[in-house]
Amino acid sequence: MEQTLQEAVRAAAGRLADAGVPSPRVDAELLAAHLLGTSVGSVRARMLTGAKAPAGYEDLVAERARRIPLQHITGKAYFRHLELHVGPGVFIPRPETESVVQLALDWIGSSGLAAPVVVDLGTGSGAIAGSVAQEVPQARVHAVEKSPLAFAWAELNLRPLGVDLVLGDLRDAFGELDGTVDVVVSNPPYIPAAAVPREPEVAGHDPQEALYGGGEDGLQLPLAAAASAARLLRPGGFFVMEHAEVQAPEILARLARDGHWEQVRTHQDLNAKDRATSAVRSK
Repeated sequence: MEQTLQEAVRAAAGRLADAGVPSPRVDAELLAAHLLGTSVGSVRARMLTGAKAPAGYEDLVAERARRIPLQHITGKAYFRHLELHVGPGVFIPRPETESVVQLALDWIGSSGLAAPVVVDLGTGSGAIAGSVAQEVPQARVHAVEKSPLAFAWAELNLRPLGVDLVLGDLRDAFGELDGTVDVVVSNPPYIPAAAVPREPEVAGHDPQEALYGGGEDGLQLPLAAAASAARLLRPGGFFVMEHAEVQAPEILARLARDGHWEQVRTHQDLNAKDRATSAVRSK
């Protein structure tokens, strides 16, 4: 017997809950919205009218129940005001990174700069660079990504926004901009070697090179990003970087004593975890 949309979504939410999916009801509704080409709000409205479930819905639910990331199934990830193209080979942007972008935007807003120069080190899908370009249209935004697969996704996302995207290493990218950049933002790989992610979506589908920061403490790439930021920024320029909660004290201490930085601060995310460190380039 053909299911109504309401029955199908209810059954899907139960199946996803049994599979351990963290947000089963929301994911069930998002999968229906994806197939119907509409919003979650419209799905909820249709559920009240006795509308039929879309063809292929159970197949998508089965994929999600195998803990394939929702974003890989739909091909979309939502970040701040952006709808990003994503899929295998690129790190799925996380909500906590939105607060890192906000720190950069707040500094830009208070700086009074007419056309700030911004660099995103290790852009992945392009979430950070794209958000800055969209929300500060007068900014000149540059981004670098090392993985060819991730670069392809970033190019798809950033081309319409006018971001200067290059395939390269965050350690030496944009040498032509040394000493001229106003803001450097980075969400580098930072997971320590022994901290294997527990979520199947992360452990089995996010690319390894986007997760692990190098070394037992995972700090090789974050410290490399900080070194590149010191090279790129003009005196008085702003740097902000995401990292693991456990890394906050060491990153704070390293930046405070290396002579390039002042006003070094740790920032918490919405879950009150030490998620980012910011600093101003010494004059």
